[in-house]
Amino acid sequence: MDSLNQTIDLLKQAAREYAPNLVFACSFGAEDVVLLDLIAKHAPLIRIVTLDTGRLPQETYDVIDACREKYGLKIEVHFPDASDVETMVREKGVNLFYHSLENRKLCCGVRKIRPLKRALKGAKAWVTGVRREQAASRSEMQPIEDDTAFGIKKINALIEWSEKDVWDYIRSNDVPYNKLHDQFYPSIGCAPCTRSVAVGEDPRAGRWWWENEEAVAECGLHVSPISKKEGDHS
Repeated sequence: MDSLNQTIDLLKQAAREYAPNLVFACSFGAEDVVLLDLIAKHAPLIRIVTLDTGRLPQETYDVIDACREKYGLKIEVHFPDASDVETMVREKGVNLFYHSLENRKLCCGVRKIRPLKRALKGAKAWVTGVRREQAASRSEMQPIEDDTAFGIKKINALIEWSEKDVWDYIRSNDVPYNKLHDQFYPSIGCAPCTRSVAVGEDPRAGRWWWENEEAVAECGLHVSPISKKEGDHS
């Protein structure tokens, strides 16, 4: 498929231009295990990091181990700062995110955004598995962008892929994947903030489902101010 070749070319180009200062932030969702497989085969110089928020489902840990065993890649696990978590929980409670949008954003900031900033320190670009069709908030994203929040380039290597493309690749290449996908979890984050979705529901409906409809179902990793790369027509 054309999108596969485009992704491989984009990963190779990014590795040539930015490695070793190129990071793949892997969440081990369906899109990200596809990228992990492609990186192992075509661009192994890309550094791989993942965030352990401390609230992940067991199924996510299982797929991390399965991928580590299959590909033999070094996967850097980044945790939130213990003192930040302790302060947040002491002041707001363990399940603070259920009580307000502000609290949810605080928790995502402590458990995801700050650790990602540490993981990306010194990087010139990072690779993500976001796809345009996943959410309205991602519809304008481009293959290569300037990520102003982190001050580096952002490579959305699967931006043009469909959900069918993703699963066809997983099945054709025997890629390990999170078994929660088999239980109608299209988008998987922290255990208390993720649920299955009904047939016909938006794929992001399983994230922070208790919030009102106007709230953007994003943790902040991919909705920071982003501008298209000038002159990019890919």
